[in-house]
Amino acid sequence: MKWSWKLAEIAGIGVFMHWTFLILIGWIVMVQVQHGADARGVAIAVAFVLSVFACVVLHEFGHALTARRYGIRTRSITLLPIGGVAQLERMPDDPQQELWVALAGPAVNVAIAGALFAILAPLGQLPALTTPSLVGSGFFGDLLIVNVILVLFNLLPAFPMDGGRVLRALLAHRLDYSRATQIAATVGQGMAILFGLAGLLFNPFLLFIALFVFLGAQAEAQATQMRWALRGVLVRDAMITRFQTLEADAPLTRAVDELLAGSQQDFPVVSGGRLLGILPRSALMKALARQGSTSSVGDAMQSDCPTVEDRAMLETAFERMRTRGCSAIPVLQEGQLVGLLTVENVGEFMMINTALESATPRAAVDDIFAAR
Repeated sequence: MKWSWKLAEIAGIGVFMHWTFLILIGWIVMVQVQHGADARGVAIAVAFVLSVFACVVLHEFGHALTARRYGIRTRSITLLPIGGVAQLERMPDDPQQELWVALAGPAVNVAIAGALFAILAPLGQLPALTTPSLVGSGFFGDLLIVNVILVLFNLLPAFPMDGGRVLRALLAHRLDYSRATQIAATVGQGMAILFGLAGLLFNPFLLFIALFVFLGAQAEAQATQMRWALRGVLVRDAMITRFQTLEADAPLTRAVDELLAGSQQDFPVVSGGRLLGILPRSALMKALARQGSTSSVGDAMQSDCPTVEDRAMLETAFERMRTRGCSAIPVLQEGQLVGLLTVENVGEFMMINTALESATPRAAVDDIFAAR
């Protein structure tokens, strides 16, 4: 995530803090000062907030380490003012696996609350069931309450929060994954509207949560529908087969001419017939702005984008493009360049496929693309 600072790396997973997290700390300090707290009181309040977010990080590691058991990597965990975000490569396709991954986070908070209860109960220091004041009184008792609140809050069926993912996993046992996602997203957006109303009446902070849940549910539903539409489709069905290549030692004016002459926006870069990389339009524009048109194509190209075989699954290839930030990747057949897969072409393929499926059986749709 942009504008984030790396705090640590634990179990091979980077832990980051977004700059907006500092706003929360500043707000806590300001509130404490306004209520007449001394330096010690401010320090305790900040320590309490950091302790809460340590519990949030452990919550996210619950998700990440459970996902790792199913072969799914977690790229990073980022702290935001509204909580933590674990960026998994993907969610499990198996509903039972998704159920365990979703429940693992709240289970960590249950374990923390249980440990605090076991420590405080013999001492007679169990807190009353009230909202913690964040002023440092009953520090560990308040921390226990916060973990209970985190469990209850995260298990609300507000997709894409944990409870929403649990709902989708349960629905996916009886419905197809796309339909289960649509239902969970609709329920999640309904919960977001309730959060928004509560925010207007009681606590403005709930408005931010409402916005996060509403947009998150919408984005998750769209991403799932895309993955569902691409399942079982080969790269060769959606790749561009008529394209121009550029020599690495050619000047950028050559790329500009090709860009203006046709609809192609991304160009494979070769040298002596050997594929070296790809020159997307964005990289071309940056090179023109920084170095002018006299620099070479090879100086501006991207060499870190992956290649893909034409018989690979389109769903997997598209996910690799997304995670690597590549707008296009070369397609190979036995080591030879035979096509180009672009984000735009995948989108066009999906639109065509959807239009055909509305009036044509799925098998006939497959036959149409197999004949290309």
